Amino acid sequence: MARSDSSETVTDRFASHEERGRRRESQFGDAIQQLDVLDAQERYEEETKDRGIGALHHIRSRTRSRTHEMVISWEHNDPENPYNWPNPKKLFVLVITAMLVINSTMGSALPSMAVPNITRDFGVTSAPQKVLPISVFLIGYVFGPIIWGPLSEHFGRRYLTIITFIAFSLFTMACALAPNWPALLVFRLFCGVFASSPIAIVAGILADIYGEPRTRGRAFAVFMVTTVWGPLFSPIVSGFTSTTIGWRWTFWIALMYAGATLVLIAFIPETFGPILLSQRARKLREGDPSLRVVAPRDLEETDLNRLLTVVLTRPLRMLFSEPIVSATCAYLALVYTIFYMSFQAFPIIFQQLYHLSPGVTGLCYLPIGGGAMLSMPVFWYWDGVLARAQDRGDRWVQREEYRRVPLACVGGPLYVVSLFWLGFGARDSVSFVVPMLAGIPFGMGFMLIFMALLNYLTDAYEIFAASANAAASCCRSLLAVVLPLATTPMFARLGISGACALLGGLSAAMCVIPFVFIWKGPTIRSRSRFCIALRERKEEMLRKAEEERQRLERAARREKEDAV
Repeated sequence: MARSDSSETVTDRFASHEERGRRRESQFGDAIQQLDVLDAQERYEEETKDRGIGALHHIRSRTRSRTHEMVISWEHNDPENPYNWPNPKKLFVLVITAMLVINSTMGSALPSMAVPNITRDFGVTSAPQKVLPISVFLIGYVFGPIIWGPLSEHFGRRYLTIITFIAFSLFTMACALAPNWPALLVFRLFCGVFASSPIAIVAGILADIYGEPRTRGRAFAVFMVTTVWGPLFSPIVSGFTSTTIGWRWTFWIALMYAGATLVLIAFIPETFGPILLSQRARKLREGDPSLRVVAPRDLEETDLNRLLTVVLTRPLRMLFSEPIVSATCAYLALVYTIFYMSFQAFPIIFQQLYHLSPGVTGLCYLPIGGGAMLSMPVFWYWDGVLARAQDRGDRWVQREEYRRVPLACVGGPLYVVSLFWLGFGARDSVSFVVPMLAGIPFGMGFMLIFMALLNYLTDAYEIFAASANAAASCCRSLLAVVLPLATTPMFARLGISGACALLGGLSAAMCVIPFVFIWKGPTIRSRSRFCIALRERKEEMLRKAEEERQRLERAARREKEDAV
């Protein structure tokens, strides 16, 4: 009996322990949910204040610290609002951001064809270590966007872009002067950290200046083309320079291009609305010290705790709590990783099998760039379909899923076909041109998948675009760090056809994700804490704007009646 009582006591204690554990998990989940909702609410309120309709002569007064302050917002069609900038100014920003991204992505694969010369000079013989110059750079891509994306939403785009690019240029120079192998790897790591800044920030810049989804989508297409062409320049540069004038010139040439870009970056304007309004308020105060004018963000207290717990954790919270972000990150990570695995696979295929030189092997990447360019007519055609549907007032075009996701439904199968083409076309008895041309559907598929899904993230999460893209960048870079280490052993064990078939099978399994988005996307978004909060804030903003419009109309009518 005593034993039974003891057993019951142990059981009760275990049950009580389980209950406490469940309660703690529930409390933790509730806390995360509350943090997400609060984050969405605060962020959207800040954005609507900064981009809302209103002018200095329609200011609402607020009381803060017993001081009467006037809070300004954008006028309707305000020329200083980035949405209303003239097209040449927007084009200038687009060109600069494209050059930034080419610098960043070219740096990622810069040593690809120079690795044999680098390792020979530094006495490195371990095969896994030969992958590290690219892998450690991509480690920087993992952690950088988590920092730069949210910080750009907190401090603005301009100065963060300039500072990080200068740091990237300095570490590129350090790579050219590296005295030994460990120093080179450390410099490459910091290159990756600072080079990841444009990848995270440019999405936010484009969202700042292009408010109309169709125009923004075209700008994103340019952004995506540069992310493909940047790495493709790398093996060409390193392939020819490393075998002629030395591997260090690979980095010197990259530094020259960075220097030319830096001259233009000095003129890039701030695009973030909250910062621009803050600058306007400061100028008004300087012109008339008695005028107590502030921007909405000036009313916010600088809170380090909020910065650490809300702003910097936003990409991770979106990754683990938003199914759309999670699925998109998984698919893009695989596609992106296979792209970077090609920098180990192409030397195996074209140098070992076909005995091409490093420089000519670098040229074998050009069809990938050609495929990326060919994806543009597909994108523009779909853009025209959307425009005609909008003109007809078709309801289906209002759904975020139908704006861009169908492009991924085309790109996914193309990507799969290209991998099987590459694997089974690379044979001694077949010309090297056959597997090289597999790069055309590869580049098309890669571009269409990325353009579609990154645009979808922007359309679905609006003001959180930089954070959502930071999460996507972090995930794909993390996988791209690890899997290329297995490329050479995988090709050695499975052969070229077997390894490509494995990658093609994985891509085929993942390419169903865009179809699921079209099928269940609205349902998924309807359950998203971020999307719910954003939708509620948007409805509230529209309601308040309508109330303000009606109030002004009534005031105008009263003034007219009084005048009569």
